This record gives sequence, structure tokens and C-alpha cells, in this order.
Amino acid sequence: MSDTRFAPSPTGYLHRGHAYSALFAAEAARTSGGRFILRIEDIDRSRCRPEYTDAIFEDLAWLGLQWEQPVRRQSEHMADYQAALAKLEGLGVLYKCVCTRADIKREIAAAGAAPHLAGDGGEPLYPGTCRKRPVSEVAKLVANGAAYALRLDLAAAVAIAGPLAWHDRTEGTQIARPELLGDAVLARKDVPTSYHLAVTVDDHLQGIGLVTRGQDLFGATHLHCLLQKLLGLPTPAYHHHKLLTDPDGQRLAKRAGSASLRDLRNAGMAARALRDDLGFS
Repeated sequence: MSDTRFAPSPTGYLHRGHAYSALFAAEAARTSGGRFILRIEDIDRSRCRPEYTDAIFEDLAWLGLQWEQPVRRQSEHMADYQAALAKLEGLGVLYKCVCTRADIKREIAAAGAAPHLAGDGGEPLYPGTCRKRPVSEVAKLVANGAAYALRLDLAAAVAIAGPLAWHDRTEGTQIARPELLGDAVLARKDVPTSYHLAVTVDDHLQGIGLVTRGQDLFGATHLHCLLQKLLGLPTPAYHHHKLLTDPDGQRLAKRAGSASLRDLRNAGMAARALRDDLGFS
């Protein structure tokens, strides 16, 4: 029996790719006798909107899905993420970073070599500037009002955690390589958690035994395994499913203006027809 979850961010209307992911998770729960859980990942308050949260509920109900109640909204559980950060701080694997994006790009350019690994947004990995700075220097900048992020000291974290692995239902046993994401940001001065930290904590607290999500998040699992080990949490099984693309082969995405489920519904498409089209008759 495996509990699964669908965890959208209310930053726009759901599209066909979201429908596939939600139906995939619900089917995985059904076939294993587990629960299908809905979580609203609304930590980015500058982009999340209540009307999009309402639309998520409406769209999923239209698809015929039912989920466990109550729905967990990340914005209501910041204390859980703060507790996790405190534990990581106690392990000595966090440090404050005051670098701007421009600072990071300048240091990489000055190094004279193009980076071969990229972070979540396809940007060069952070070169560790503030990890190398005297703590007193960073503390002075923060005291004077500098914005900062809390980064994971990857080398220190890996030394504590040791070798890591997870089971992926499509790729088999995977050796975790958290270095692919470098000294990842786990919180910011104005946003007290990151996607990586919040999803790791939430999956544990909600009892998720099988994490189903798109192949675009395969790389993030390397880091999540490390965070699970540091926080003393079990590692669930994973299934990274295919991504839906448009006729040009581009991944469906909100920012790309992909047709929303609301658009499809207003155009007269029936939920059953969409489910059939996505392979969930």
C-alpha cells in the first residue's frame, strides 16, 4: 500500500500536463490501496493567488478525482520548515549567503571555465563564495540589511550522510548524487523555506510512500535523499513519469501559455474524453 500525492503550486491554471500528473498519482494510489493526497505548494506568496487554488479544486473535481481532507497548504505550516532548518543548523550544514545573481555570474566568469552542471533554473551552480567568506564578514553585511539565503554546505552534509540511494520504479536503484545541485538554497530572508526543504518535510509528515512526479524533477531527488538522511526521515519510493509536450515537442507549462483545463472545459471537452486521451479511461 502506497500513499501518493499531487502537489501543484497555485501560480496559474492547471493544464493537460497537470491533469496527467494528478491522474497518474491517483491511479498509483488506487492500485496499491493507498490514499491520494492533494497538497497546495503556496510558499511563493508573490506569485500564488487564492483564485488559482480555488481553480485547482474545481479542475480536479471536474476530472472526477477525490482526495483526502484536510488539504495541506504549505503557507500554513512554516513552523514545520523552521524546525527542519533548526535541525540542519544544529548539524552545522547551513550558512548564510549574501551573493546576488550578478555576483555569482561574475565569479564564474572570472574563474575562466564554463560550468558543466546547472541548478534548478538551468543556471550555473553556486561557486561557494560565501562559504569561503569569514562568518563575521557575512554577519556584518546581514546586520546592515543585506538580503540573504540559507544555503546547504554540500561537502559538510555529504560527509555526515555518507552514501545514499533511492529506488525509482522506472530506473531501478539510483545512487544519489546531490552534488548535481551544489550548495542549494533552503530558505531566504523573505521566504522561510524552499521547494526542496518543504517537499521533503511534507512528504514525510503526510506519510507519502510513493512520490510520483515528472521526469523534469528527477534531478531534485538526489538532493531530497540527502535532506531526508540529514533530517532522519525515511526515503520513499519514486516514480518519475513522462512529460506531456505540445506539437512542437515543448513541455507543457504555465509560463508557455499552454491551454488550461478551464479552456478545454469551456471549449466543450468532457472530462471523460480528456481522461481517455491521457490514458486513464
